[in-house]
Amino acid sequence: MPIPLSLTMDRRCLLLSLLAGAHVARAADAVIGYPSYADSDAQDPIHQFHLAVLRLALERSGGHYRLQPVRKPVGQGRAIRELAGGGSDLDLLWSMTSEEREQLLLPVRIPIDRGLMGWRLLLIRRSDAERFAAIRNLETLRDLTAGQLHDWPDTAILRANGMAVGTTSVYGSLFTMLSRGRVDYFPRSVLEIQDEMQQFGSAHELMIAPGLMLRYPTANYFFVNRQNQALAADLQRGLDRLLDEGTLHGLFMSHFRARLKPLRLAERRELNLRNPLLPSATPLQRAELWADPAQFS
Repeated sequence: MPIPLSLTMDRRCLLLSLLAGAHVARAADAVIGYPSYADSDAQDPIHQFHLAVLRLALERSGGHYRLQPVRKPVGQGRAIRELAGGGSDLDLLWSMTSEEREQLLLPVRIPIDRGLMGWRLLLIRRSDAERFAAIRNLETLRDLTAGQLHDWPDTAILRANGMAVGTTSVYGSLFTMLSRGRVDYFPRSVLEIQDEMQQFGSAHELMIAPGLMLRYPTANYFFVNRQNQALAADLQRGLDRLLDEGTLHGLFMSHFRARLKPLRLAERRELNLRNPLLPSATPLQRAELWADPAQFS
């Protein structure tokens, strides 16, 4: 006996509905955990920028993902170890690259920061303004001591260039160390230093050293567990599409150009450092991936 057309259509609709429901269920299962270091993330422009890029890249990837902050007080070093080990809630993080980090994790080699994490201005004591204004080369700076966290790549980079470095394991202690004379300067990325000045500058009588900028090649990447090649491929695809559209560059400039303009980066003396931690696969030859100080004039 032939099946009535209306019943056939109902069954097709039911089948399509079930398939759509299965698709939604699969999409809901694709939860991507990213590290949330503090309750102040909402006020952190760097965090918000990386999160905006991550959302857009996953949308453009063609995959189906839902982002979930991992709300626990982990530092960057611990987050890297947790992601590398697997079995945690973390699926990705963003961080400055190094040979060691690229051995532990799988990088997506698009420098989200356009290299600006390697542009370093110096937090100093206000009383040392004249001393730093007179510095013209690295040789003079080598007589002074920088402050850093013990597990930051910057620590090894500075030491490899013959710079003296005093370290601690507590981020907030660096500002106290500087104000009390235990270190002489604290190099900070141009993306970070204004917020840190606002938070710590007055209480510790700090300022940004006039006319100077340390600069070394580096990149801030998204990293995933080395076994999660599917997520890395989707992120690469999404970021490539954002690059082709010009969206990634536009997003970066809309977040940071007005903030960086007062720093007068193009007018500063650049003291260039080599970066022995920089992996050979870093795409330095792709000029469109990297910023120039003149862009922020």
